[in-house]
Amino acid sequence: MSEPPVWHPFTPMTAHRREGVPVITDARGFTLIDAEGREYLDGISSLWCNLHGHRVPEIDAAVRTQLDRVAHSTLLGLECGPANELARRLVEITPPGLDRVFFSDSGSTAVEAALKICWQYHRQKPDPEPGRDLFVTVDNAYHGDTVGSVSVGSIKVFHDTFGPLLFNTRAVKSPAWTPHHGDRAAHRSAAFADLERTFREVGDRMAAFVVEPLVQGAAGILVHPPGYLRRVRAMSDEYGVPLVADEVAVGFCRTGSLFACEQEEVVPDLLCLAKGLTGGYLPLAATLASERIYEAFLGEPHEGRTFFHGHTFTGNALGCAAALASLDLLERDDSVGRAVDVGDRLRDRLTPLSDHPHVAQVRRKGTMVGIELVADREPLTPYPAERRTGHRVTRAARERGVVVRPLGDTVVLMPAPMMPPADVDRLVAVTIESIDEATR
Repeated sequence: MSEPPVWHPFTPMTAHRREGVPVITDARGFTLIDAEGREYLDGISSLWCNLHGHRVPEIDAAVRTQLDRVAHSTLLGLECGPANELARRLVEITPPGLDRVFFSDSGSTAVEAALKICWQYHRQKPDPEPGRDLFVTVDNAYHGDTVGSVSVGSIKVFHDTFGPLLFNTRAVKSPAWTPHHGDRAAHRSAAFADLERTFREVGDRMAAFVVEPLVQGAAGILVHPPGYLRRVRAMSDEYGVPLVADEVAVGFCRTGSLFACEQEEVVPDLLCLAKGLTGGYLPLAATLASERIYEAFLGEPHEGRTFFHGHTFTGNALGCAAALASLDLLERDDSVGRAVDVGDRLRDRLTPLSDHPHVAQVRRKGTMVGIELVADREPLTPYPAERRTGHRVTRAARERGVVVRPLGDTVVLMPAPMMPPADVDRLVAVTIESIDEATR
């Protein structure tokens, strides 16, 4: 076999092998380096997880120091010092009231744990409600790739194939507006009305409401209007429904605050974190829960109230050491302020696309950008799928030494919150050049 035997995620392998993509062997700062020595600006934060750049001395040192002690043991029957310390830090920096931390290893598993926690919670709380058997989410949601997290997802290209495997859920209308929706105010009103109608109809059956706060990332950077998350919180409080906030993609400064929930002054019942948790170094995730949720699992062993769920590498010491070092850097370097500056710079530099004949919409929240491409801006005629226009943009950008990524024909930019201004400028300039080339 001459080609590498790696089966890549979310990748049409036949086309992938034809293209001869770069093999990344090194990195420096915000730059990736391939086996031929070519350099590429990392415009997607290595799939939305890198915060401070690559080969960060402080995080490197923290991992090396931990390696000199122990790389991994287990949280099943034992404690782990770095995991204990990281849990305390997370409780301190997340919205108040999230006082318990359950570790796993990815965004998918963080959400999977949250779903199972909610299910078991309703059956063990002081006034059990076994009839709460329905999870509700937002249309075009993406929450991961385990069977439970796929069940609360609703992006056809990712999820429809697995329909027979999944449990039943219900999706409310997404409040995010695009030009395809017509009148903006009417769309917003319809989404809020659908949310309230759904709670009235099935609120007493809801096991949880699961939401990506402020931005639906994998759906193409769909930005929610102000007040929507707050309304979700109010409705879930009224009907006694746990609110699960999936901040795997939007957490750690991506939207202009440390956590997206803060912008709506919302405290969820469960908060899912991953991606940027370790600064983009190692796979680690956390599901934070309120004390009220946690207490439903307390009891003597023979009572069977234990949460029987976990992973071999839960609370891995190396991952926790990297996360602690990353949190130190976020605090030291005014991460929120710098992320806001990056977002503002993206907004300003992307202005030329506002009237581009092949750009339907530029969607942005903080450092998260989605540029939707169309064959004709009027009347929003899409490109044929087989043309792979979004992918053409990424190939053109790569030839210019920049890595971006498409979601269909939406081009995603996701620079690290700590990226220097000159690199942000280059990222946008190359993206615009690549869009011009790919849409000719």
